Amino acid sequence: MMVHRATLIAAGIAGATAITIGAFGAHGLEDQLAAAGMDSETIERRLPQFETGARYHLAHALALLTLSVLPLPPGRLCSAITWLIVAGIVLFSGSLYTLVITNTPWLGAITPIGGVCWIAAWSLIAVLGIQARE
Repeated sequence: MMVHRATLIAAGIAGATAITIGAFGAHGLEDQLAAAGMDSETIERRLPQFETGARYHLAHALALLTLSVLPLPPGRLCSAITWLIVAGIVLFSGSLYTLVITNTPWLGAITPIGGVCWIAAWSLIAVLGIQARE
């Protein structure tokens, strides 16, 4: 079986960090935000944002894992897909994590850039499918 090594490494790192961050969000984040002086209304508004970041982070870690073992031709297109997914994780999920922890709403302006990276990556996956020979 052909394994795309860089994509597999990215999948492992993305998966491990998604689980770690998700666990923190589920088991320690609310107390941390309260200890930092955030009021309960703001905490209630921010927790779902953190959960969204973690959910999309893990989903894209699994996408990377899948891509790493598919019989895809090596080249710039596959590399671009990998790096667009990684950029999406950093920009989308990372901005949500930071927004919630620091209560810095302007970071929400960065989140859609990560979403655009993911849309581009999924679109390039479609291009791979169009180019594939049966």
